[in-house]
Amino acid sequence: MASDEKKILLVEDEKAIRDVVAAYLDHENYIVRGVGDGQSAVEEFEKHSFDLVILDLMLPKLSGERVCRAIRETSNVPIIMLTAKGEVEDRVIGLELGADDYLIKPFSPRELIARVRALLRRAHTETEPQLEVLDFGDLVIDISGHKVMVEGKEVDLTASEFKLLTTLARYPGRVYTRMELVEKVLGYDFEGYERTIDSHVKNLRAKLGDDPRNPRWLYTVHGVGYRFEAPQADDKAKAAKAKAE
Repeated sequence: MASDEKKILLVEDEKAIRDVVAAYLDHENYIVRGVGDGQSAVEEFEKHSFDLVILDLMLPKLSGERVCRAIRETSNVPIIMLTAKGEVEDRVIGLELGADDYLIKPFSPRELIARVRALLRRAHTETEPQLEVLDFGDLVIDISGHKVMVEGKEVDLTASEFKLLTTLARYPGRVYTRMELVEKVLGYDFEGYERTIDSHVKNLRAKLGDDPRNPRWLYTVHGVGYRFEAPQADDKAKAAKAKAE
């Protein structure tokens, strides 16, 4: 499958694994830059432009968590985290730092390639041009431009967060189960999926400034999942009046 020469930063300290993964990516016509420690990863990312990062969690010199945090300070490039840790809490921490996906070692290189394709497709494919802009007053979602504005200021979202928000916002009032959101946002199911969606919602709320105790847009439906609510016209008018005053 052609990759349109997408550039991938592969960060893995075990040379045998790095070589195998790089070979699979190269076979798919991706341009791969492989490094073996966290410090080199940050330096490479600062010097070059990448379309996706495959990031090991346990690295010398600089941990995968710190590398992920450093990348997220300047970029929303899709990140797949590789980890030998199987505990759900460890995976959740990676997602809360801004990773879009994770794989637990040992993993199948073919599964990794499938997830790379899925993330790149979500990040770069145009979606439903007939609904290019969703305008909810203080929240504006420019789908074709892949931009989100809150009170006139642009908010940086990861590919997964943007997909999650647009999935919910297209149908205000509709309740999505966590399983439905996994299928629509992540494209596949895996162990711990409910915590995965919860982590993405938590990150999204923080970036939108949407307090879960008094939500404006994202509502939790306990025991089920989540729904998006568009502010009513009178609520918009009250907000506009309050700003004017």
